[in-house]
Amino acid sequence: MTHKTFNPQLNIENEYVFYEATSEEINEAVSLASNAFKTFRNISRLKKATFLNAIADEILVLDDELIQTYCLETGLPEGRAKGERGRTVGQLRSFAELVSEGSWVEAAIDTAEPDRAPIPKPDVRKMMIPLGPVVVFGACNFPLAYSTAGGDTVAALAAGCPVIVKSHPMHAGTGELVSQAIIKAAQKTGMPNGVFSNLNSSGIEVGVQLVQHPKVKAVGFTGSIKGGRALYNLASKREVPIPVFAEMGSVNPVVILPEALKERSESLAKTYAGSITLGSGQFCTNPGLLLGIKSESLDSFISTLSDEIVKIQPTCMIHPNIIGAYESNKANAIAQPQLSVVADYDNDVQSNYGRQAITTVEGKTFLENTTLHQEVFGPYSLVVQCEDANQLEAIISKLEGQLTGTIIAESDEASNYAKVITALQNRVGRIIYNGVPTGVEVCPAMVHGGPYPASTDSRFTAVGIHSIKRWVRPFSYQDWPNNLLPEELKNENPLGISRTINGEQTTNKI
Repeated sequence: MTHKTFNPQLNIENEYVFYEATSEEINEAVSLASNAFKTFRNISRLKKATFLNAIADEILVLDDELIQTYCLETGLPEGRAKGERGRTVGQLRSFAELVSEGSWVEAAIDTAEPDRAPIPKPDVRKMMIPLGPVVVFGACNFPLAYSTAGGDTVAALAAGCPVIVKSHPMHAGTGELVSQAIIKAAQKTGMPNGVFSNLNSSGIEVGVQLVQHPKVKAVGFTGSIKGGRALYNLASKREVPIPVFAEMGSVNPVVILPEALKERSESLAKTYAGSITLGSGQFCTNPGLLLGIKSESLDSFISTLSDEIVKIQPTCMIHPNIIGAYESNKANAIAQPQLSVVADYDNDVQSNYGRQAITTVEGKTFLENTTLHQEVFGPYSLVVQCEDANQLEAIISKLEGQLTGTIIAESDEASNYAKVITALQNRVGRIIYNGVPTGVEVCPAMVHGGPYPASTDSRFTAVGIHSIKRWVRPFSYQDWPNNLLPEELKNENPLGISRTINGEQTTNKI
C-alpha cells in the first residue's frame, strides 16, 4: 500500500509516494532497536551529546528543502516553519548539554554503617536507567518540534533509549527528511544500527503492532484524546503492560476576573482575538474556553471580541481532515440548546481555510451540558457567563484535566479569588497570569502536561529537559564493589556530577 501527503494551500496531493511499513519491517525495526539498546544504554555521556548535536547540525544542513517540504505539506507559512526548526534544534542542543553535564541521572548514595544496631546498614546507590526501545507517534500540528526529531524523540535518545517513529501521514515527507538527518548523524557519530527507525503508515495497523510488540518498552504520543486513549488501552492490555505518555486534548480555560474586565476589556478582547486565531487555532494550548462573571464589562468584552475576531483573515489549516473535524465539532457545539453565536466569519474563503467563531452561554447551561466542555480544535472559543464566583468555581471544578489555565486579574484582585485559583490548579498543569496560553517555552521549569485527559500521567512534562524522566526508571545497587559500579555511582565521582550522598547534595568524592 502507498499514500501521499496533501498540499492544503493548493488543495492537491503532493507528488511524493510513501510506502506503508510491512509487518516484517516493523519486526525488523523493533529487533534492531532492541539489539541497539544493549550498546546504546551504556554509551558515554559525551558520545551521546555529540550524537544529539550532530542531529541538530544535519537538520540545519537540510536548509530550504526541509522548509519547502514542511510548507507544502501543512499550508503553514515559511516563518512558522523556520521558527519550529529553531525550536527543534534548540531542544536537541539543550538535551545534549544535559547529558554532557550528567547530573540528570539523580545519583544518590547512602553509605554503609556496618556497626549500626540492631542491624547493619547496607551500602545502597541509586540512579536512573533507560527503559528500552521507545515508539513515538508524530503530531499532526507540529511536523518538527513534536514529531520525528521532536521532544519525545530527543528526550528518549538522551535517556539512552532507541526510538522507532511512526511517522504522521500528513507530513511524511518532512518526517522522511528529518529521519535521514538522524540516521546520518547516527552513522557519523558511531551509534549502533537500529538506534533510530522511521516507519510510514496512513492507517492504524502499524501503530497497533508497534505498541503490542513485546520488545517495545514505552510509547510517546501527541494528538487527540481518542487516539491517545486507544494506544493507552492497547498498552495496558499487553501481557506485560508498558507506559504510554500521551499529551492529548485541552480547552485551556481562561478566567477573566471582574476588575480586569472593568479596566481593560477592550485590550483583552483584542489580545484574545489574536490568540484564538493564531495558527488557525491549531495549538493544543489554544484558549477554547473563556470564563467571566456577568457584568456590563463582560458584555463589552464579548462585543469587542466578536468585532475583532471577524476582522482577522482566516488562514489555512493543515489538512482537509483537520478542517473537516473542526467544522463538524464546531457545528455540534453551535447546535447545543441555549448557545448563542456572537461571531462567525461568513465571508468566502479558500479551500481548507478555517472560519473563526465565538459563542457564548450561561453558566448554568454550561454546567448541565458536558458536550460544551469538549475541545473544538481550531479557531473557536466559548465565553461562559457565570452568575458569581461560586458558580465560576463550580464550573472549573467540573472541567476535565487541562494543559493550561489562565487568570486575568488586576494587581490586588487575585487574592480575593483563592478558591477559584485553587480549583483551577487542580485541573491544569500550568497557570498563566495576565497572558495567553498559546506558546510553550522550552525551558527546565516548563510543565506541558496535566491531569487526564490533558495527558495520561500528570506527574510528567512533555516539554523541557525534565521530560527525560518519562523514559527512565530508578535502579539501586546494594553492597556492590566500587569497581563494578557505573561511573555515576563510584566513590571517586569520575564524572564530577552532582550527587546526593547521605542526604547532602555534593560533587565530592567519598
